[in-house]
Amino acid sequence: MLDRVRHRAAAVRDPSKPLVWLHAPSVGEGLQARPVARALRERHPDLQLAYTFFSPSAEKFAESIGADITDYLPFDGTSECDAMLDALKPAALVFVKLDVWPVLVARATARGIPVALLSATLAPGSSRLGTFSKMLLRDAYAALRSVGAIDAAHGTRLQALGVRPSVVRVTGDTRFDQVWARAQDIDRGSPTLAPLASNRPTLIAGSTWPADESVLCESWLAVRRACPTARLIIAPHEATENHITSIESWARKQRLRVVRLSKHAKADATERDADVVIIDRMGVLGDLYAIGDAAFVGGGFHTAGLHSVIEPAAFGIPVAFGPRHDMSREAGLLLAAGGGASVRTARALTEVLTQWLTDKKKREREGERARAVVQQELGATDRSVALVEALLEG
Repeated sequence: MLDRVRHRAAAVRDPSKPLVWLHAPSVGEGLQARPVARALRERHPDLQLAYTFFSPSAEKFAESIGADITDYLPFDGTSECDAMLDALKPAALVFVKLDVWPVLVARATARGIPVALLSATLAPGSSRLGTFSKMLLRDAYAALRSVGAIDAAHGTRLQALGVRPSVVRVTGDTRFDQVWARAQDIDRGSPTLAPLASNRPTLIAGSTWPADESVLCESWLAVRRACPTARLIIAPHEATENHITSIESWARKQRLRVVRLSKHAKADATERDADVVIIDRMGVLGDLYAIGDAAFVGGGFHTAGLHSVIEPAAFGIPVAFGPRHDMSREAGLLLAAGGGASVRTARALTEVLTQWLTDKKKREREGERARAVVQQELGATDRSVALVEALLEG
């Protein structure tokens, strides 16, 4: 990867232009980095961007950043870090969310390169607050020139890692800007959404794991008894053949008409009006919430943790999820605002979904509360870009 970075830098790096190096380990952090990268591009056409990641899951996503140089970040060794800095010659190094690489921070700081952390997050129960982690990373966090925290509480907790109070600013979480922009730009007449549009009360179940589905499927049968026309569109987190087949088998056993998205467009009228639509391809879930009346977001019954609840909230629909949401600030905001519901059992989920799908006024009222949560958090991208601009000017 070092050779790739050197080769690419030799081809495109213009030393007369400042370069901002963004690092986001995986897709989740990448979603927070992308709005900043795009805004920097728009406002500073002469600026160059480098974007690195660490997880293989982020390799394809990284293409959407539009950086001049994109690749994996090597292991945090002195020679590797020096080689990356020599090739990129960054004017600023920006990490996203929480992970910082101590050797890279030290080598960049030694060269006078300012280092920042954007959309910075530290949950109360984070393992980073352990004694060993704090000892290992304290110098790196103390060296940060600027930190944009998602809120004041997270900013205070970050100081326990060594972040200097004087460099902390509350900038917010850029994901809110991203999901809001996507919701505003949605094309309901697109080839994906238009065929799925329906007057039937529709639940969008997104990023579900088998543990979520065991609760949802039991609940859904009871929901259908109360609301016989209710329709389920389900997007498994892992759209493997075995996973999809298991959902199909459940639906058929319950005498529910079921169709995969890949076969929906070519299906006959009866099949297109299926009771259960399974999303068997990636990249469409964020749009599907536009045609839903309510949402169930997966991960809350799984050890992986809760997935994004603000994607459906941006479309003004109420959101249900399982009990494992302690690490999700957004879930807490929805619950506090009355725009979401956390459930522990299939019976509790049945009660929530039945109310939403049969009571339009209640559904719309709680959906608007969910949308308001997203609107109240907007502006993080502008504040984060201003933080980076200040680094460049300084």
